[in-house]
Amino acid sequence: MEKKTGSATIRITMTAVLMALNIAASSFGIPVPGGHLYLCDAVICVAAILLNPFEAFVAGGVGSFLGDMLFYPLPMFVSLVTHGLQAAVISLIAHHTFKNRPKLAAGIGVFVGGIIMVVGYTLGKIYVYSTYEYAMLKLPYEIAQAALGAVLGMILTFRCGLANLFNRIMARYE
Repeated sequence: MEKKTGSATIRITMTAVLMALNIAASSFGIPVPGGHLYLCDAVICVAAILLNPFEAFVAGGVGSFLGDMLFYPLPMFVSLVTHGLQAAVISLIAHHTFKNRPKLAAGIGVFVGGIIMVVGYTLGKIYVYSTYEYAMLKLPYEIAQAALGAVLGMILTFRCGLANLFNRIMARYE
């Protein structure tokens, strides 16, 4: 069977669109007492479920890095490593476990990714701000952000049909 042209182009385009959404979502947060909850984790979870691990790393890690560079540069390298690793691990789990149960695999992936995000940002804040106490104060917000991102990411991907739409688009070019 002849391979259709444009597969690489559409994959790069999808990665770039999700990276841009990540940057946009990191520019504003939901104000809560003592901080903000950012919606970029939802975009990272969607990107990681849909894309392969490398593409997910780019959309999640590089997108978060660029968003922080534009809006809050102090933790940008923490974001690159933490969100990049989070996205790559979610993608690996979602695509390589329970192949006949993609929602279960994605759910496990976003749970593990949430743990990576919470631990990564907690350790990163200890390093960046040089204080364990500050990191511990922000720990509940990190947990809430990871949970919110995981739930919204799963809803957007499966309930709102992004997975079906993505698969239909990709089927045209692969």
